[in-house]
Amino acid sequence: MPFGKWSVARKVGAILPESWRVILSPPVDGATNMATDEAIMWSVARGTSPATLRLYAWAPACLSLGRAQAVSEVDHNRLESLGYDLVRRPSGGRAILHIDELTYSVCLHKNDPIARGGVLPVYHRLSVGLLAGLDEIGLSARNDSATQRHAAAGAACFEQRSHYEIRVAERKLLGSAQWRQGGGVLQHGSLPLRGDIGRICDVLVFAKTSERERARGQVRQRAGTLAAALGREVEWDQVAGALVRGLSRALEVQLQRGKLSPDELQRAAKLRVRKYAQPDWTQG
Repeated sequence: MPFGKWSVARKVGAILPESWRVILSPPVDGATNMATDEAIMWSVARGTSPATLRLYAWAPACLSLGRAQAVSEVDHNRLESLGYDLVRRPSGGRAILHIDELTYSVCLHKNDPIARGGVLPVYHRLSVGLLAGLDEIGLSARNDSATQRHAAAGAACFEQRSHYEIRVAERKLLGSAQWRQGGGVLQHGSLPLRGDIGRICDVLVFAKTSERERARGQVRQRAGTLAAALGREVEWDQVAGALVRGLSRALEVQLQRGKLSPDELQRAAKLRVRKYAQPDWTQG
């Protein structure tokens, strides 16, 4: 996947108060992605790494479950026949099928100005940055306030609304989940770039085919992709660059390209083997 070239937008003469690290990761499996997010969070919490924005993808396509979600909602035979991976996230929420998408994660120390005030203020602040990123590619979207949130019974994340999710024309475009542990804050979210948003229903359990198709229709009605919202497809590296510029501009932080530290690489490798690739973790 080519990353292309991008630059951080900033006002002439402006002094940006903080510098974040940006990591653009090649596609890897679900266990590696979740282990990497957690490893970065622990390094940021300990003060050995700066606040970090990571943009990444998945190979193979992967169904991720929320931390407390029942694995019985997954149709394992269908998942295997399609060649999809399965992982459980450290964060909450419902199932997401990571295919044809860009995923972001932000790791902050709990005392970072962006992280202060609890869960909802962080959702709101980061959503403003994500909106600015979408604006960079010509998309006008909005972030629903917490008062507009309502629950849904479906197993799929994109069937239900959540706090400060990104919406276009009443359809959910980007949802996020958050996890706080040991002085660190991890927020990650999924931006579908193209394809059928209803594909997730192919790998979830339904009693009848009619129920599966009804759920598929609901997902398509309530959620959408970036290509559908724009009326054109945009490549991963273009979207990544737009999010970098938008987050920098909206949050008034300087974003500098970086890479995982040796400690983070080592911790991620251990977390993958000992946690995220373990059946006990995945099965819940």
